[in-house]
Amino acid sequence: MKTPDRLYHFHVENLRAVRAGLDDVLAAARRALALRREPSIDTHLRLYAFMVGAWAESRLLKLLYEPHAFSDDERRVVLAETALARWTKVVEIAFRRHFGIPAAPLQPPSLPKTAHARLQILTDVMLHDLRSIITLRNKLAHGQWAYPLTDDLKDVAQEQMDALRLETLLSLKQKASLIESLCASVHDLVVSLPTFERDFDQHFRHIEQTRRNLIAKDYGKWVTQIRAKHDHGQAEFRRHVKGSG
Repeated sequence: MKTPDRLYHFHVENLRAVRAGLDDVLAAARRALALRREPSIDTHLRLYAFMVGAWAESRLLKLLYEPHAFSDDERRVVLAETALARWTKVVEIAFRRHFGIPAAPLQPPSLPKTAHARLQILTDVMLHDLRSIITLRNKLAHGQWAYPLTDDLKDVAQEQMDALRLETLLSLKQKASLIESLCASVHDLVVSLPTFERDFDQHFRHIEQTRRNLIAKDYGKWVTQIRAKHDHGQAEFRRHVKGSG
């Protein structure tokens, strides 16, 4: 059995490999958009959604095995959960440990009001912004690319179906950024409470800005900009070739 330090190294390398794949898929997807290859765009969207979900899982495992972060028992508790529950459990454990609350509800008066507000922010991000990304991955991994199905395979999984219909390459990119901010906040909390107190507002500002971007950024405009840039580059290339001839 490998030591936690060795396992941490494995998770770091896995995360690096998935990150590279994520960047490659996004680059290919942007090219498909630029070239107006509609069927290919849908394929790349599903690949990118799957890759973001895989990256999220790798990021969580790296966080769990960070040196001086979680104990073996705490890791076992988190890993006994599945999908979204792992995320909520890792945040719960982090807050319980660093505020000395082994069993009582994580709310005032046991939990200071400021800490409770921060816990609510992180929980809201997980349950509302990241839920679809985390739960959609398994459906896509099982080939349910057109119709995500319930676990008993007897009906459409409506929540994941809605996610597949509504998510875009741009929204998925923004949500990957949210996952990084969430993990950074939890890392600070489990490793150093003073660092968490010092840097939380910075993480929070990034989370709030990203959430605003999810609402405000126009996917159609983003696509138009990608295509306009590609078309301009092609026109410049043709002029250069014509001039050289």
